[in-house]
Amino acid sequence: MNWIEAALLGLVQGLTEFLPISSSAHLRIVGSFLPNAADPGAAFTAITQLGTETAVIVYFWRDIVRIVGAWFGSLTGKVERNNPDARMGWLVILGSLPIIVLGLLFQDQIESVLRSMWIVATMLIVFGMILAVADAIGRQERDLTQLSYKHGILYGFAQAMALIPGVSRSGGTITAGLLMGYTREAAARYSFLLAIPAVFGSGLYQLYKTVTNEGLAGPYGLPETALATVIAFVVGYIIIGWFLKFVSTRSYRLFVWYRILLGLALYVLLGFNVISA
Repeated sequence: MNWIEAALLGLVQGLTEFLPISSSAHLRIVGSFLPNAADPGAAFTAITQLGTETAVIVYFWRDIVRIVGAWFGSLTGKVERNNPDARMGWLVILGSLPIIVLGLLFQDQIESVLRSMWIVATMLIVFGMILAVADAIGRQERDLTQLSYKHGILYGFAQAMALIPGVSRSGGTITAGLLMGYTREAAARYSFLLAIPAVFGSGLYQLYKTVTNEGLAGPYGLPETALATVIAFVVGYIIIGWFLKFVSTRSYRLFVWYRILLGLALYVLLGFNVISA
């Protein structure tokens, strides 16, 4: 049964990682309804995210190779530092610092109290409303060539909010991008690139702890987690292309209503003790 549950959670991870609806919240929620009725855990979540971030690398492979090459070239003087791709490399590094620092400082809280379903429900609703406001008032005039270092830092702090399940990594960064005047597609694209260092850092750290028998204290072992990670990769790759096409022509209203309704449904389930906080 654990294999089936892990496969289902991998599917959920792949479907929700790139949508502004919080994959960690969905893993937490779905886990509560499975026969184990347990939180899959922060380690399981971080490791399965390696699958979806590998999908990002495959999908944006040409862009990533170009950015990395230009960034290294800027270090040796072969490429000008104001080269757009070299700047993007620095911006991804700069924007990754907040989530790394805050993730280390609040690791214990992230893996325990912040995974409360009451917090998940509240964050789904609150940040759903913030996304709605950003989508409505955002000027959507800027593309990624206009991304400044100041905006890169702000993007980074928005991404760090995703350490709280229910906020959503893509939702936080996309909301920040819209508020700063970037187009929906530009905000989403940068959100995907910005997540790579942080997610791989967290996922590989949790994988190391698991291999050395210091982590993954949840209902699923490493083999089941590996299956979930592979499934998350395949499904996530498909979702990336669909999502970028979707937001290029439509608003985020669908995801806003989904977040709010899911949050309200969680309040009802928690209030009637159908699921445990």
